[in-house]
Amino acid sequence: MDKSMFELPYELSEALEPIARKVHETWAENRLADGWRYGIERDDDTLRTPCLVPYDELPERERDYDRATAAATIRALLALGYKITPPQP
Repeated sequence: MDKSMFELPYELSEALEPIARKVHETWAENRLADGWRYGIERDDDTLRTPCLVPYDELPERERDYDRATAAATIRALLALGYKITPPQP
C-alpha cells in the first residue's frame, strides 16, 4: 500500500493512530450490531469475519486500511477549511 496516502501535516501525525483505532472500533461495533461474529475466515453468508478483534490484533494490512480512512477524514476536514490544532502540553 502506498504510504504517501497517510501523509498529513506533521503536527497532526500523532492523531492518526488513535483515530484509526476509533475507526476500527466503530466498524466493529456496527458489525456486531448487524449480527456479525468473529470467524477464522470471512463468510458473508454466515456473517463471520476475522477482523472482529481488538485493533492491536489486526493484521498490518487491515490497520493500514483504518489509517487510510483516518488520514482521508483528517485531510477532508482540512480541505473543507477546518482548522485542527493539536492540544497544548
